Formats: sequence, structure tokens, C-alpha cells
Amino acid sequence: MKKTRHPRYARHRFPAEVISHAVWLYFRFPLSLRMVEEMLAARGILVSHDPVRQWALKFGQNFATQIRRRLPAPGDKWHLDEVVISIAGRKHCLWRAVDQHGAVLDILVQSRRDTQAAKRLLRKLLKKQGVAPRVMITDKLASYAAAKRTVMPSVEHRQHKGLNNRAENSHQPTRRRERIMKRFKSAGQAQRFLSVPDQVANLFHRPATSNAADYRQSRARAFTAWAEVTGVAVGF
Repeated sequence: MKKTRHPRYARHRFPAEVISHAVWLYFRFPLSLRMVEEMLAARGILVSHDPVRQWALKFGQNFATQIRRRLPAPGDKWHLDEVVISIAGRKHCLWRAVDQHGAVLDILVQSRRDTQAAKRLLRKLLKKQGVAPRVMITDKLASYAAAKRTVMPSVEHRQHKGLNNRAENSHQPTRRRERIMKRFKSAGQAQRFLSVPDQVANLFHRPATSNAADYRQSRARAFTAWAEVTGVAVGF
């Protein structure tokens, strides 16, 4: 195997190709660290799960930040939803926003599910996106309407449970992650971790209306972008 000497991977025993592929597997799919270890072993790469964990911690957030900068501007219709997750035996609320295409805009883990928490989410979204949406769609939680009146008063707000399936469906990968990881250890850990697979999923997102040929082209572009982000050539 030809080793790539990228400065980002200096002082690492394994080649950059192995590290970037392990990080991609871990964040792209709901896999445990030991599952990634076995998948690498099947390809003749003998590495334990702990280095995979360290690679994910070191590179994951950086890759996610670069991916976010490369993605196209989000849609003008935002779907917001919240779901309860258990962290260290306590209930927390995971707030998530997606656009009409299914791309995750942002997440926020908070201990509360009230108007103040909804305001924090909206302000975080406005800061990250730099522009307000045309339409905001939520379920009938009253906190959304109260927060919207303060933070985004001119935005159209539609409240209907049936309209918000896109946001509700976006929680499913998190539920799978939660089971695989035996739950999250802290709110900060959940916030840091979940923000990474969401961005990787955005990069490799398949639109519902795309045909097979379009999807293959989109996937090829996603792998090219991943190679540019990681500094590792496509084809490992």
C-alpha cells in the first residue's frame, strides 16, 4: 500500500488512506468502533478499535466543518423538531433543523424543552446560516411559536404534525447511533459527536427524486469532495 504523507497525518503509524477510510466508515454509517475494526480487518488492516476512536475524535469535527463550507446554500423552508434522548440517566432534548431537501442544518442538545430552548435553537440557526428561512415548519409545540415571534417575527410559521415528517425522520439515524453507542455520556459529547455524522450524511445525501445515473454522479462528486477534505486521493 502506498502511504500518503499529508501533514495532517504526521506522526501517525497508519497511512492516511486507512485513517480517512476508518473515519468515513464510523461517521457515515451507524457502526460501533469494534465493527469498524472488523471491517478493516476483513481488508487485511489490523488496527484495534481504540485508534479508530482517537482518529474520530481528532479528525471528525474538522472534516465536518470543511464539509459544511462546501455544501450548497440550504433551502428556504426549515423543518424543526425535537426528540428526547437519555444522557447519563437524565432526559435531554435534541433539537434538529432540516431543510426541505432533507439536509440537516444544525442540532442543539439542551436539558430543557421550553421557549428559551427554542430561542437558542433559532438564534444558532440564524448565526450559522446567515439568513432567515421563508417558511418554518414545526409540530404544535407552543415554544416554537413563542420563540419565532421574538427571533424571526416576519417568517411564515406552519404548525402541523403531518407536515413535519421530514424533520421527524431525520432523528432515526440518531436513534440507531444511540443504541450502538449504549447512549451518550454527556450533553457536550452528544453535541460534538452528532454534528459530525449529520454533515457527512449531507455530503452523501441522495435526493428522493434522483434516478440511478444521477445518484452515481452525485456520489462520485461526494467522494471527490471527501478526498479534498481529508487530503487523501479517491480509490483506497
